[in-house]
Amino acid sequence: MEKKKTVLDQSAINRALTRIAHEIVERNKGGEDLVLVGIKTRGVPLTKRLQEKIKQIESIEVPYGEIDITLYRDDLQTEQQDAELIATNIDEDINNKTLILIDDVLYTGRTVRAAMDAVMDIGRPAQIQLAVLIDRGHRELPIRADYVGKNIPTSKEEVIVVQLSEQDELDEVSIYHK
Repeated sequence: MEKKKTVLDQSAINRALTRIAHEIVERNKGGEDLVLVGIKTRGVPLTKRLQEKIKQIESIEVPYGEIDITLYRDDLQTEQQDAELIATNIDEDINNKTLILIDDVLYTGRTVRAAMDAVMDIGRPAQIQLAVLIDRGHRELPIRADYVGKNIPTSKEEVIVVQLSEQDELDEVSIYHK
């Protein structure tokens, strides 16, 4: 793959997450009865960052969890026969709470659909909202994000690469050409 350009640097990612945190607090009238759930892998560090930003805004610690969608993917048979399940960890009771799914990139919508299936196997939230750092378009399912850090229209020949310091040692969002 060939890198075309960097679209978000560390400070732009931070600003986008700060804005998303404020939007979450405003839309939900505070942080009560919220549960933040990161979709593995890069949704998890984004979730922890949003939790910290909401704590700075509202002075409450919103519970968070992690969800692994591996066994809920609709391409499991074609992609990998022996899927490895990474632990799902949601300690908080999600029943009748507002659950906010968090991921790095929204593309076809299939990851979000799988995450909603996984959540519904755990409990029944009052509602599910979606926060993503990047929305790149090309939806295959009727799914949209409630909170978007940045819309980046792409072609199908392009790939969005999100790098986060917790896993990649730097914060950057770039567009690559396949």
